[in-house]
Amino acid sequence: MSRNSTAVTHFAGRLAFETDPSDVADDLGNVVLIDTRSRQSWDAGHAAGARHLPTREIAGRARQEIDPAANVVVYCWGPGCNGATKAALEFARLGYRVKEMIGGFEYWAREGFPIERADGTVERLPADPLAAPPGVACAC
Repeated sequence: MSRNSTAVTHFAGRLAFETDPSDVADDLGNVVLIDTRSRQSWDAGHAAGARHLPTREIAGRARQEIDPAANVVVYCWGPGCNGATKAALEFARLGYRVKEMIGGFEYWAREGFPIERADGTVERLPADPLAAPPGVACAC
């Protein structure tokens, strides 16, 4: 395999199994977004529109709660956490089409997407100018 074909395989594979908060927000009606964090973390704030299913409970609950034909996207805290990777592996083992939302909840919030609290209130934090500069789009 040539170096270029190895790179193509690598990056195509990443895009097949990873997505980012902006793409998830644009496609929220077509995916089941799963927050894999603890109840305490979920209650403190989660991506609006997400469902709560902690990683350690996926094997026991997913088949009863998530349509097996669904496009599943999982997230955990952020780029320094591999919890979403572990959750994606659990969904994959169960036969689901699954992607990991890179950046996790941290970048969902930092990019100014809606956050829902335990009491049902929904808010948008100001976008972090390092994550989502005002008036600038990466157009990716």
